[in-house]
Amino acid sequence: MTIHVVIVSGTVFGAAEDVAHHAAELLTDAGLNVSYNPHATYAQLSALKPDALLFVTSTTGMGELPDNLQPIVAALRDGPPQWQGVLGGVIGLGDACYGEDFCAGAHLICELYEELGVVQLQDMLPLDASETVSPETDAQPWLTEFADSLKMAVVQ
Repeated sequence: MTIHVVIVSGTVFGAAEDVAHHAAELLTDAGLNVSYNPHATYAQLSALKPDALLFVTSTTGMGELPDNLQPIVAALRDGPPQWQGVLGGVIGLGDACYGEDFCAGAHLICELYEELGVVQLQDMLPLDASETVSPETDAQPWLTEFADSLKMAVVQ
C-alpha cells in the first residue's frame, strides 16, 4: 500500500515553502505518494484523502500563522474534513528571540490536529532561524524519521 502524504506550507518570506519542497522530495524518495501545492486552498485540501499530513509553517506577527494559512485553518475548524485518525507531523520555523511566540504558528497547527483527530507521529520540529543556516538540511533527520514512522504505522 502506498501512503499518501499531503504537505501544507505557510510562509512569509519563503523559508517554510523551501522546507516543504525539500520534504516533498525526501518523502517521495522514501517511496511515499506526496501531494504538495504551495498555493493549495481549503477546497483542494478537503478533496484529498490523505493517509498523513505534514504542515510546515513559519510564525508571523505576535505568534500568528502566515496569511496564506489563516483562511485554510479557519475553514478546517468550521467544516473539518474526515481526518480523524490521519497521521500527522509539524515543522515550525521561527526565531527563539521572540520568546513565547517562538514557533507559535506550528503550535497552533498541533492544536488543530487535536481538534481534527489527527495523530501526531512525533513531536513537532522547531527550527530556530538564529541557530540554522539551512532549515532544509536541519529538517532532514526529522523527515527521515517521519517517513520511517509512516511506513511502520501502515504495516501495523
